[in-house]
Amino acid sequence: MVFRLSMLLLSTDSRMDKNKKNFEEISCDLCGSDKYSIVYGAEYEKEKDPELVDKFRASGDELLIDQLVKCSRCGLIYINPRIKSDLIVGGYSEGSDETFVSQADARELTFHGSIKEIEKYSQTNGKILDVGTAAGSFLAAAKKRGWEVYGCEPNKWLVEWGNKRYGLSLKSGTLFDQKYEEGFFDVVSLWDVIEHTPNPSEVLRECNKIIRTGGILVINYPDIDSLVSRAMGRKWLFLNSVHLYYFTKRTMTEMLKKQNFEVIKIKPYFQKLEMGYLFFRGESVSKIIGKTGGTIAKALKMEKRLVPYWLGQTFVVARKKSGVGK
Repeated sequence: MVFRLSMLLLSTDSRMDKNKKNFEEISCDLCGSDKYSIVYGAEYEKEKDPELVDKFRASGDELLIDQLVKCSRCGLIYINPRIKSDLIVGGYSEGSDETFVSQADARELTFHGSIKEIEKYSQTNGKILDVGTAAGSFLAAAKKRGWEVYGCEPNKWLVEWGNKRYGLSLKSGTLFDQKYEEGFFDVVSLWDVIEHTPNPSEVLRECNKIIRTGGILVINYPDIDSLVSRAMGRKWLFLNSVHLYYFTKRTMTEMLKKQNFEVIKIKPYFQKLEMGYLFFRGESVSKIIGKTGGTIAKALKMEKRLVPYWLGQTFVVARKKSGVGK
């Protein structure tokens, strides 16, 4: 999933005042409460370019500057206030991201292991849908394993890139644009997607609708209660303005339960990316470490070496029960 959205800022101190029409206050998506405590206050003064923000993309690594809150009733953590939903959805369809697709080979290798893990629970190599599929690397791995693959992705450039590289038939648009049949899929997956969505409960409700009873939902998300997150605090690499929601195992399980899913597996998720790319992404936390590490890796001709890493990513497998979600 890609999000590229330009927003004019007249000054860091007056961002909200001058752009109120572009922001919205929201209630908790899990329990509906509008009462919260502040986890991290807004830090708009740290925005390096006060005139134009154009940072939301698949390889975006800018750390969170928005206000992060925690629901006083259920504990769900989310950005509030935030950019309006229609601007978010519209922004996802535009822009290209060569940096993101540069890691396609590494992602394919990771996903080859992921699809085999999913097969332990699916009981069939049937129809699988990847929501927010980006360039389709996961579906390419699933196709090699004999699955009938479907994918949707808001970003038009990534859809074209993935269809050309893998010979897939990815569709442009959101999950709701596709109008899939009820109970059509054996498995639906959301890799690094749920935290980007303006209304995760609605997404899970739609997934429940299109998965057959007994079918599988797979989610990968960054856990804000992970040891890495707690150790790094506001420097945690997954604290980004493009991540609208921050789940823990408890809040993720509760949200799935409300949408009629039973969690059957939840565990840390290790991914593989090139060493040079990881140091590049790490520059958002420490430019010195990121640039120095990248330079050393290149000098040693190790920048292309694939490195397994874990920074709180969490893999969830849930089974659809009979009935419908709330």
